[in-house]
Amino acid sequence: MDYKQLIIRGISYSQTQSGAYALLLEHEETHIKLPVVIGNFEAQSISLGLEKDIHPPRPLTHDLFTKFIVSANYELISVIIYQIVDGVFFSNINFKNKNNDEELILDARTSDAVAMAVRFDAPIFTTQQVLNEAGILLELEDVSKEEQPFSETTQAEDNLKSVSMEELTKLLEEAVKEEDYDTALEIQEEIKRRKKKID
Repeated sequence: MDYKQLIIRGISYSQTQSGAYALLLEHEETHIKLPVVIGNFEAQSISLGLEKDIHPPRPLTHDLFTKFIVSANYELISVIIYQIVDGVFFSNINFKNKNNDEELILDARTSDAVAMAVRFDAPIFTTQQVLNEAGILLELEDVSKEEQPFSETTQAEDNLKSVSMEELTKLLEEAVKEEDYDTALEIQEEIKRRKKKID
């Protein structure tokens, strides 16, 4: 089957469902977006998986499963979002045994599959049929806003802008230690913005 590779374009607070987030996947060639509604925990887990330099003091469920996979000498090869039924996406996670190349395919919720894929830097694919049924074509005016997963207000961002880089680093360490990942991600975004300006 001819699969279409997707990239993660961002996670934003869902305007339609309270307490939910929208994971935005995109087919790079056609720029068709695939919005997937996910829960708060999965949104945090995907964001933390993308932020390689934030390490929670205790492993999250997806981190624990990642360690188990590696310990069992498997690797995650790919994620395939293979169908959508009544607005629900169905996905498979494809593993391979490093010892004998035996393949293992597990059914998974799309949010969990993506959370695992980011931890292994594994590609995410879908079918043309799924893109036809659920894909939307839209131009993002400000991608940087789309990629800020948990900033619900700009007030917190404005407050961070007045803090020194040294203070930001301390605040980041405290937030991770207290497992306040929403705040940690906001601080991380501010640090990234400042480093980009320096570059």
